[in-house]
Amino acid sequence: MTPQLILVPGLLNDAELWRDQIRDLAGIARPVVADITRAETLGAMARDVLAIAEPQFALAGFSLGGIVAQEIMRMAPDRVTHLALLDTTMLPDGPARAAERRRQAAILTGPGRFHGFGERLLRNYLAPAHVENAEMVARVRGMTERLGAEIFVRQSLIDRPDSRALLPRITCPTLVLCGAFDLLTPPALHRDMARLIPGARLVIVPDSGHLTPIEQPLAVSEALAQLLSAA
Repeated sequence: MTPQLILVPGLLNDAELWRDQIRDLAGIARPVVADITRAETLGAMARDVLAIAEPQFALAGFSLGGIVAQEIMRMAPDRVTHLALLDTTMLPDGPARAAERRRQAAILTGPGRFHGFGERLLRNYLAPAHVENAEMVARVRGMTERLGAEIFVRQSLIDRPDSRALLPRITCPTLVLCGAFDLLTPPALHRDMARLIPGARLVIVPDSGHLTPIEQPLAVSEALAQLLSAA
C-alpha cells in the first residue's frame, strides 16, 4: 500500500496550496491535506493533524504548517516515517515580530472588509519574477479571501516556540526546503535547520520566494518524491 502523506498548509492557506503536489504524488503516496484553521493553540493544531493520521504516515509542513509538523515531532515522533519542512522556521518570534502580529490582529478585528494579501504582502511572499503573475496572485488571494480575517487572526496569534533543541532528535528521513528568494524564512535559516537535523537533505529552490509549492511546484513535488523513496 502506498504511504499516507499528510500535507499541512501555512497561514491562510488551504488545499489549493498543495494542488500540484496532490496530483504529482498521487502515484506514489496518498496525499491528504490537514485542516489547521480551527485550533487556537499549536498543540491543538498538531492534535487535529494526528486525528486524521494513520498509525504510520509521512508528513510535510509549509510555513506555519512546518511549525505544526515540528510540534507533531514532539508529540508522536515514532509515527512519522518521513518529514518535510518547507519555508518554515524553528525559531520563536522576536519581540518586534510578535508585536507586529498583535498589531495586525488588532487592525483586522476592527471594522472593515478583509481584502486578503495586498501588493506589499505579495512582494514579501513571491519572488520578484512572480509578483506580476496573475494566475499565482489569484491563487494566493483566493485562499486568503476564502479563509478570511478570523482565521488570519487566530493563526497569527499562535505561539511559535523555539524548536532548536528538538531538531537533533529527529531520526526519520527529512527534507528541508525553501525558495532562494524567501524573504520571510530565508535560506540561511534553512541551512541552520538542516545542520541541526541528522542526515537532513537541504534543497534551495531557484526562482522562488516563500510560496514554493505554488511558485515552483514541480521542484517541490520532485523533492518530496525523493524524500518518500528514502529508506
